[in-house]
Amino acid sequence: MSVYLIRHGETAANAARVVQKPDVPLSSRGISQARRLARRLAGQGITAIVSSDLPRAAMTAEALQETVGVPIVFDPLLQERNFGDVRGTPYAELEVDLFGPGYEPPGGESWQVFHQRVERAWALVGERAAGTEGHLAVVTHGLVCQSVVSHLSDLSEGVAPIGPGWANTSVTILEAGPRGWSVNLLNCTAHLDGEEAAKGPA
Repeated sequence: MSVYLIRHGETAANAARVVQKPDVPLSSRGISQARRLARRLAGQGITAIVSSDLPRAAMTAEALQETVGVPIVFDPLLQERNFGDVRGTPYAELEVDLFGPGYEPPGGESWQVFHQRVERAWALVGERAAGTEGHLAVVTHGLVCQSVVSHLSDLSEGVAPIGPGWANTSVTILEAGPRGWSVNLLNCTAHLDGEEAAKGPA
C-alpha cells in the first residue's frame, strides 16, 4: 500500500508570488497541470482520494477523480498553514521571514500549531490507507508536504533531500512499514514534460 502525496496545481497567486488566500482557485495552467497529473496516475492502482478542502487542492483532486473514477474525501486538516492577516500580501512587500522558525503570523497559526494539525491529519490518512484496497492519493499544499516528509517519515536509501520549495502537482510516494513511513519518490514532476513548475509553499 502506497500513499501518493500531491501538491495542488498552480494558481495566479503562485505565479504572482503572493501569499495565498483560502479561496484562490487553479489558474488555467494549474488545470492543465492537474490533468497531466491525472494522466500520469491513471492505472497506478489509486482507489481513493483525500484532499484539502481549499479550492486549489479540491480542483486538483477533482481532475484526478475524473480520470481514475474513485471517491474523494475532503479534510480541512489538510489545509495549508494559516498565515492570517498576511494572506494576500506579495512576498516582495513582506518585512519578515514568513518561514522563519519563530515567526507567528497575526491571526494565523504558529509552526507548532500547524505541525500538530498536520500530524493529526496524517494519522487519519494512515487509518484511511490501512482500510483501503489499493493506493491512496492525498492532495494538499506545499508546507503540508514539507511537514509530512520532514517530521513524519524517513527518506528511503537513494532518495535525495528536497531543495527549497515544492513544485505544483509534484508527486511524493510514501509507503507504510513496521517502523513508520518511508519516502520512495520525492517531489517528482515528470508528468509536466519539462514545463517549468512553479515552486512555493502554499
